[in-house]
Amino acid sequence: MTKPRLDGLYLMLLGSLVLVLLGTVLSTVSTVAMIDFRAMYYPARCLLQHCDPYSESEVLALARAEGGERPSDRGDANHFARYLYLPPTFSITVPFALMPWGPAHLLLMILTGGGLILAGFLMWNFGPEGSPVIAGALIGFFLANSELLMVVGNIAGLAIILCVVAVWCFVRERFVAAGILCFGISLAIKPHDSGLVWLYFLLAGGIYRKRALQTLLATVAVSLPGILMTWRVSPHWMQGLQFNIAADTVQGGRSDPAAASMGWHGLSMLVNLQTVFSAFWSDPHIYNLAAYLAVGPLLLIWAVITLRSRSTPSTTWLALAAIAALTMLPLYHRQYDTKLLLLTVPACAMLFEEKGMVRWLALLLTSVGFVVTGDLSWIAALKLIELAFAPATGLTSRILADAQVYCAPLVLLSLGAFYLWVYAARSWAGPRTRMQPAR
Repeated sequence: MTKPRLDGLYLMLLGSLVLVLLGTVLSTVSTVAMIDFRAMYYPARCLLQHCDPYSESEVLALARAEGGERPSDRGDANHFARYLYLPPTFSITVPFALMPWGPAHLLLMILTGGGLILAGFLMWNFGPEGSPVIAGALIGFFLANSELLMVVGNIAGLAIILCVVAVWCFVRERFVAAGILCFGISLAIKPHDSGLVWLYFLLAGGIYRKRALQTLLATVAVSLPGILMTWRVSPHWMQGLQFNIAADTVQGGRSDPAAASMGWHGLSMLVNLQTVFSAFWSDPHIYNLAAYLAVGPLLLIWAVITLRSRSTPSTTWLALAAIAALTMLPLYHRQYDTKLLLLTVPACAMLFEEKGMVRWLALLLTSVGFVVTGDLSWIAALKLIELAFAPATGLTSRILADAQVYCAPLVLLSLGAFYLWVYAARSWAGPRTRMQPAR
């Protein structure tokens, strides 16, 4: 192994160490420890005990009976009593629910932390020989800023990890069966995280289309147990899900993108474009439409290019880098969902090998994307704002709040548009760089 590759590896290992140590410590002292995992665990326990997992009252009663309610939940039980996922997710959460709370949440922490490190190594392994330090530095920073998934236990972490692993398997053409299964599980958990990544393989044609169709079959197979269990216990689950979503997105609610929302800014903030447009229009129909119109043309261009051009290793990574950023914008996504940006590292490292302005734009935008979606970087930024401007009132308070909210979605839009531009230019110009995985 060359010295630059060793240096890149050391940077990545340093980030891994920070992730493990801080993630473990914070998960034991944080007041929000495993708050999102409880929203998966207790509905799954409810399903196993033949009560309705989409009924807030029944899930809350079960959690209280098992000692799962916390004092901080009083008056705001929606964090774990309102189930907001589709039935296929139960295929993955029920095995956790078969275990007591202690082993279940520890297992999720281990899978999340270890999985993030594995996914980071796989993306670093794809970096070209000329820029392993750049890839290692980006991934090291990424890992050091990913503690939130370990702390709150959101299952989005598993969905993203499995998606990245599947991409590695498909592009590298190794352990393909495992990649198909991983992708199937990822789609069953959070299709709005990994769905457009899957769409790339479907549109790219050739062996990639075959892998996409095989993944679709795997998704159906993985989803069936959860669907059948749900229909048996809760035949009216669709009405329950609609009610829970409506209660969670009510004005001022946790998932409301408007300024009054409890989840508007700070850690675990919303990052979709609705947070920007809701500042100008309070009507959900208008700000949703505005977000779709802003991102829709970019997604259409991306799809047409993918469908009409021949995929190469270089264009594959450019396409995935573009979609990893753009997929966050039109639909509900939070800060932890942006860990899918790990897919931008191979493309950034590839472009950094070239000469000219593109290499610096790739590094700048990708780095800024990691900073504005990173956990530690946001903690530091929020603390600095508090120290520098507290108490902020009037116009100053509004400007600071807007800056916090607009930063992530606008950077994601810029990052996605940049990689889409490079993807279009390289696809139309024909294959130039064929990036191979590092040996």
